[in-house]
Amino acid sequence: MGIVSFLLFGLVAGLVARLVTPGRQAIGCLATIAVGVVGALIGGLIGQVVLGHKVHASWSIGPFLLAVAGAVALLLVLEAVSGRRRSFPRL
Repeated sequence: MGIVSFLLFGLVAGLVARLVTPGRQAIGCLATIAVGVVGALIGGLIGQVVLGHKVHASWSIGPFLLAVAGAVALLLVLEAVSGRRRSFPRL
């Protein structure tokens, strides 16, 4: 997979992950690509550990679902670490 194809794969995986993840993610296009690419790397690592063999980056459903799962996990971790506190009414 070439670099442009990998970035496009990351963009699509990041967009799907943003749609699936609850809440509002106020990030732009470049951050969505970054989340998708890092999510694909995380998903590939998870696939190697769980499936026990190397996951090849390709435009098929298995690697795509792993990339989306990795991107969703990354978005949830980023939201938890970002420190966004919900405002509670004072008593």
